[in-house]
Amino acid sequence: MAKVIKAAAESDVVMPKQVEIQHTKVMKDAAGKDVTVVDWTDVRPVDDMITQAEADLVSAEALVVSLKADIVEYKKIKG
Repeated sequence: MAKVIKAAAESDVVMPKQVEIQHTKVMKDAAGKDVTVVDWTDVRPVDDMITQAEADLVSAEALVVSLKADIVEYKKIKG
């Protein structure tokens, strides 16, 4: 699922900067062509999203290390 990330609309109220994330998906229109539609929109504080993205990156990097180790073991078995 793809995302469109942009700054959320500014308001007169002083608050942390917000980010708007549009979660999209691809569907077929009546003619059978692929179209991208917004599935849902999420507005969250930008600092929270940075923290979450950094944590997701750490998890992804750990998964890559684990998968590389798995591949080494599979290749040993293959010969």
